[in-house]
Amino acid sequence: MTASPAIPPEETGFDQVLAFTIPARNVRGRAVRLGPVLQEILAAHDYPAPIRNLLAEALVVTALLGALLKDPSGQLTLQAQTESGVADLLVCDFREGELRGYVRHDAERTALLGLRPSLQAIFGEGFLAITFDLAASGQRYQGIVSLDGINLAEACQSYFVQSEQVPTLLRVTVTEGRDGLVAGGLLVQHLADGEEGRERLHVRLDHPEWEHVAALAGSTTPSELTQADLSLEALVWRLFHEETQVRVDKGPALRRGCRCNVDYYRGVLAKFGEADLAEMRDESGMIVVDCAFCAKLFPIDL
Repeated sequence: MTASPAIPPEETGFDQVLAFTIPARNVRGRAVRLGPVLQEILAAHDYPAPIRNLLAEALVVTALLGALLKDPSGQLTLQAQTESGVADLLVCDFREGELRGYVRHDAERTALLGLRPSLQAIFGEGFLAITFDLAASGQRYQGIVSLDGINLAEACQSYFVQSEQVPTLLRVTVTEGRDGLVAGGLLVQHLADGEEGRERLHVRLDHPEWEHVAALAGSTTPSELTQADLSLEALVWRLFHEETQVRVDKGPALRRGCRCNVDYYRGVLAKFGEADLAEMRDESGMIVVDCAFCAKLFPIDL
């Protein structure tokens, strides 16, 4: 899958986040469309359709939220967990343009679901944790909300309203393309004092500026989010062309980012005592580490 020739090379197609701001409306936004990177991540496991669609949506949300990080070496982690759901664990993260994700699920129970089950049908009663790790300062921020809503996008909207008091509109769609799944998303936020990074005071969901922008952004169609020959700049222009100024900034290319390797696992295992290591060793004396993200086994000889 490649970018369509209809998209100029200087504009944004697959696997790249587009950041934009509307200064006069005190609004910032992010847009993304995943293609080849999504296929690469999904190929690590033979996911059934409902789980594949869920992970695709989660990866879009992760890319959008990760693109909000001001610390270029920071990490955004999205984790949904439950004790009784068909899927009991979903985890995705974003760091320096690298995306990865995994869903642990019950195959037999998943087979009883339809193609696009509700969030409640997949997880049951569970929670969604969103964590921002800022490497430069060593700070960590985490918000936890219930897995309520039709999809993950709605649950994340609740996170921003409840945990950060930031009015947020989030739209995500997943469709089947010629070469596999394509997933796209749009995030728009109202910052009361305008520019990114300034203190957010007296933010109101009924603020006239926010109501106007939310109405425009909410008109985005699923086909526009995943349309291969429509650049993200063109999508933003369609939505906000009547504004006095819209600033856009194309981010770096996204890539699959499983960071597992033998040296890393050696370092982790070195922190365990000899008694714990003895329990981990197999009959040949090796410790085999299973990476869920990339579905690879790493035999470690200490």
